[in-house]
Amino acid sequence: MKLILLGAPGAGKGTQAEIISRKLNIPTISTGNILRAAVKAGTSVGLQAKSYMEAGKLVPDDVIIGILEERLAQEDCADGFILDGVPRTIAQAEALEAAGIQADGVLSLEIADSVIEARMTGRRTCHSCGATYHVVANPPKAEGVCDACGGALEQRKDDLPETVKHRLEVYHRETEPLKDFYQARGVLKIVPDMGGIQETSHKILELLGK
Repeated sequence: MKLILLGAPGAGKGTQAEIISRKLNIPTISTGNILRAAVKAGTSVGLQAKSYMEAGKLVPDDVIIGILEERLAQEDCADGFILDGVPRTIAQAEALEAAGIQADGVLSLEIADSVIEARMTGRRTCHSCGATYHVVANPPKAEGVCDACGGALEQRKDDLPETVKHRLEVYHRETEPLKDFYQARGVLKIVPDMGGIQETSHKILELLGK
């Protein structure tokens, strides 16, 4: 089964991808991870990507698609895969199709912006050991102090309210139009906010007929 996960930043795509990956025994392909792996391996497209990243530029779509094709040609993708983080735009979706990369299902995780903002702006990360907390859902025993190592908890730049708002704006402008793109191809499946991780993964498997 070849799947694409869509959803705003903080919608829980990575968490759901891990669960589906285990249930269906297919790998999750995250753009960030394969970019880093290709750069580390020194493949020709990896070296191309590296030159853009070192210059502080966005890696162009054709390079990302090239790295994706390399990764999908590996043996563990023979029975399918889950794409997380690509495509982000209609142009990338068209480039995937042009490269012969088709999806059997496109899952769109629907979560209200207000829920995402509360979820992300409440996150705190330990400066020392990287443990994560949430001021409401998973608070530390002592405010601002990591339970595990006693390190100071901080709010990452990604989780600041203005950053979260900006990322959501970019998602609605650039990525959300993909829902219509895949709806027209008859592969879009809407995943409503089920209120919890297990409930959401149960719904996803139900939508996939698993």
